[in-house]
Amino acid sequence: MERKILQYQGQDIMVHYERPRCMHAEECVHGLPEVFDSTRKPWVDADAAAAERLAEVVRRCPTGALHYERRDNGPAEATPERNIVTIAADGPLYVRGDVEFINLEGNPIDTRVALCRCGASQYKPFCDGSHESVAFKDDGKARPGRIDATAPGGRLTIEAAANGPLILVGPLEIRNAEGKVVFRGDQTALCRCGASANKPFCDGSHNGIDFRTE
Repeated sequence: MERKILQYQGQDIMVHYERPRCMHAEECVHGLPEVFDSTRKPWVDADAAAAERLAEVVRRCPTGALHYERRDNGPAEATPERNIVTIAADGPLYVRGDVEFINLEGNPIDTRVALCRCGASQYKPFCDGSHESVAFKDDGKARPGRIDATAPGGRLTIEAAANGPLILVGPLEIRNAEGKVVFRGDQTALCRCGASANKPFCDGSHNGIDFRTE
């Protein structure tokens, strides 16, 4: 997949914007309207606010469409101590943690991502908001799976299997749409075709519907 990342250079900070990952949560435009203004071109003015304040607002972006690079020797975004996957009702899987995509070209390390689980995204494995256009429905409550006593921090690798599920390896915790823990362990496979009867976990339904990722 060709990554589409725009850069907006300021004196003290550079903002990176991966437009296809933007789901218009609008944390940025509400947090710093003087910096982020969709009616203006370019829509990001990285010099319109102090670098520390801009960085704080960028970190609110739930999908990871926005990231930053400090140019003033300020601190980079801290890596979360735990890997947490949150199921959004009728929406994607939100991941925060120390994440590495095994088979993704360009910038495979991330801390904030939204992963498609409806099967319709044109920017797989990331969510591009297609769940709304296809009216994807799942309440996100999920049936509990394996729950270990502890899941210490460390790198979480995610592999998007060809025509198959998301393979997650590393310490992680999955929380449902109500905030309840439904999985805690170090390896699982999550549905990304939208057809599993045991969402968010894969049950092999991708084979029955001839799911294709290319």
